[in-house]
Amino acid sequence: MSIVRERLSSAESRTAALEAARKLLIAEGPQAVTLKAVGAKIGKTHANLLHHFRSAAGLQSDLAKFIGDRVTSGIADAVQRARQGEANPREVVDRIFDAFGREGAGALAAWMMLSGNRDALDPILESIHQLVDQLGEGPDGRPAHDTTLWLILAALGDSLLGEAMTNALKLPADTARRQATLYLSASHGRGSD
Repeated sequence: MSIVRERLSSAESRTAALEAARKLLIAEGPQAVTLKAVGAKIGKTHANLLHHFRSAAGLQSDLAKFIGDRVTSGIADAVQRARQGEANPREVVDRIFDAFGREGAGALAAWMMLSGNRDALDPILESIHQLVDQLGEGPDGRPAHDTTLWLILAALGDSLLGEAMTNALKLPADTARRQATLYLSASHGRGSD
């Protein structure tokens, strides 16, 4: 019996490759994200991926944009829901921390910084900047930039060192998230819900 493969469009192939790269990044770390490994995950050749991404650096850059778009989409939804009273500050914090932990933005940022490929972070930084501009002012009338900076840095740190630090200090695993929720609540004059 022969296996019939469904032919994907160019856009679908790129999306499948980026999702495979994101999963490799999260599961195995940045060193596992190679054109060959991504190709193996989706049944494509190295040459096929070169056609889509031009190079390993192109894959990294497109992965940064892919993750950045996913990150900001989830955060924007949580913030809008919180502003409408449909979500509490902890949901916003969880979305941000999950974006850097489970979605892979923290691992990607560390990888890009340590490998000297800082330009590849531009899509994530631009996505976050656009999100903050879209959100405009916070509920207290101040721009959301300072709160966003603090929360992103906390989420990034937690994604990279959170588990090791909480274990070393014998603290509950969600300590950073709880502290971030308290900060967010206090900065907007609300209880922690």
